[in-house]
Amino acid sequence: MLERFELAKECGFHSIEAHTMTDPKEAEAAKAASEKTGLPIHSVMNSDHWRFPLSSANPADVEKSLEGMRTSLRNAKLWGADTVLLVPGVVNPEVGYQQAWDRSVAAIRKLLPLAEELKVVIGIENVWNKFLLSPIEFAHYVDQFKSPYVKAYFDVGNIWLYGFSHDWIRTLGSRIVKIHLKDFSFRQDPTIKKRVADFTPLRDGDLDWKAIHKALMDIGYKGDATVELPGGGAEHLKEISRRVDLILEGAD
Repeated sequence: MLERFELAKECGFHSIEAHTMTDPKEAEAAKAASEKTGLPIHSVMNSDHWRFPLSSANPADVEKSLEGMRTSLRNAKLWGADTVLLVPGVVNPEVGYQQAWDRSVAAIRKLLPLAEELKVVIGIENVWNKFLLSPIEFAHYVDQFKSPYVKAYFDVGNIWLYGFSHDWIRTLGSRIVKIHLKDFSFRQDPTIKKRVADFTPLRDGDLDWKAIHKALMDIGYKGDATVELPGGGAEHLKEISRRVDLILEGAD
């Protein structure tokens, strides 16, 4: 754990997003590594919301998901992180859109007292879950909780299939608590007659990083931006760090 933190710091990163840790010893090791390196853990990537979505019709699955979030919230408190990322629900052939909305809202309301007690924000993330497909809807979803402890965790890459990142950023505005960075190259696949996305290194894909930078400046965003990309050795990570610097500078 300590070696990972030291490598991240060496490569130019300023903070870490950690995954949910159910083992207290692992969680304490992460805390110790953070403190020794001076590299803060700023948020927690909740782990169980895909296997056991809050939108499930199975109460047992929902309870597992809730318990996973409780663990994540307590991890965040231990580490001094201010946010836990949550995928709120998944729309699929068995779960309709309204069902995903109603079930996830009810479940998040159950989590709010703990989030408020620990002073940790639940950051709702937009992913390819066929849910919250417009910026206006996303904003409404967050606003209905009427709590400073439910905000938007905005992934600039994920949203590119549904619109334009800079438009979503301006619509969500101060609701955005954290940012994920990734890049894609989009193409039409003739074999399946659908538009598909391939991961690319940051700034090599189709995202308009200049427009994204301007939108973040316009809303006065000052939070963390986490690269959600495959890892690697020092040279690979240093190159990612360099590209992030260019994005944060608004470079061409």
